[in-house]
Amino acid sequence: MDSISGPDQPPWRILVVDDEPDLVEVLCGALRYEGCEVRGAGDGPAAVAAAADWRPHAVVLDMMLPGLDGMEVLRRIHAGQPEVRVLFLTAKDAVEDRIAGLAAGGDDYVTKPFSLAEVVVRLRGLLRRTGPAERPVPVRGLVLGDLVLDEQSHEVARGGEPVELSPTEFALLRYLMQHPRQVLSKPQILEAVWSYDFGGQAHVVELYISYLRKKVDLGRPPMIHTVRGSGYLIKAAT
Repeated sequence: MDSISGPDQPPWRILVVDDEPDLVEVLCGALRYEGCEVRGAGDGPAAVAAAADWRPHAVVLDMMLPGLDGMEVLRRIHAGQPEVRVLFLTAKDAVEDRIAGLAAGGDDYVTKPFSLAEVVVRLRGLLRRTGPAERPVPVRGLVLGDLVLDEQSHEVARGGEPVELSPTEFALLRYLMQHPRQVLSKPQILEAVWSYDFGGQAHVVELYISYLRKKVDLGRPPMIHTVRGSGYLIKAAT
């Protein structure tokens, strides 16, 4: 049987979501064996956050989850990433759930208990139906949510739209994206972007953060955040 991710293409990214840790571990192990990159989540909010940060190509999604149920997770993921394929995990007798899941935009389902081979076959079928433009491509830089920074070409795009940055703005954004969800102080940013011997003051950081916000966040859900008294962080928009 062919692996899900072929040898001549980057691996598919699969997010596995279930509140049973042992099941998540087994499924992740099986999909890694198939050549996929895999992450797991144990509840609805964690699944939504992981999808926004990592942008998987497909999600194996349990219907019954703590925090947010599978239907709400599907709705939130598809609101920002409608191309993501979703394979539902359902209880054997939950016919209404299966119908509702497919009607809401799910692509397929398997019923518990299931075989690992069945999950692999279903996912392979879903991903083969993904269009060429949606197939994974090598990334030569950093990806956070819908924001992509190419370190070789110095190109930046958000949601597929190009973002024109000056060299200093690019360096600042790259430093932020290298530390997602991490609060970075003004002195840290000054040293990393302008080097430790820069003779300016911390207000230059505020200035360039404002420039970035106008170009990266304007008209979109914000990604660059101020942590009062501490510094700045970047995270995927939710």
